Amino acid sequence: MKFDDIQIGQKFETESYKMNKDEIISFALQFDPQYMHVDEEKAKKSRFKGIIASGLHTISVSFKLWTDLNILGDHVIAGTGIDNLKFVQPVYPDDVLYVTAEVIKKQERNVNGEVTLLLLSFKNDGELVLKANISALISK
Repeated sequence: MKFDDIQIGQKFETESYKMNKDEIISFALQFDPQYMHVDEEKAKKSRFKGIIASGLHTISVSFKLWTDLNILGDHVIAGTGIDNLKFVQPVYPDDVLYVTAEVIKKQERNVNGEVTLLLLSFKNDGELVLKANISALISK
């Protein structure tokens, strides 16, 4: 979808993605090796009562779900930022994530345009786990 075809207020919903423990641990060992993501025994004794996904893992899965919709397709030039990123609730193994994206801002940028989306990630029965404003440069 080209910049000129995008409308403020447009909303999109993704497919879902089931988080699994092995993936959570593998991601965390490589990118966020804190005990609550990699050490089951310590995590059981924590406030989380078990392993949780890294917030970095959650935003990565959320962005993949959004990208898989292919709404912007080849018209995306580059990401320009992520603002107001909040990890609202922990994500556990077997939680099923899905994402909604709403166009909240459009701005002319020389010969292209910048679009900002409110990205909301939910788990299971609609519990919000992550929110962020993501922006990208889009061709006209």
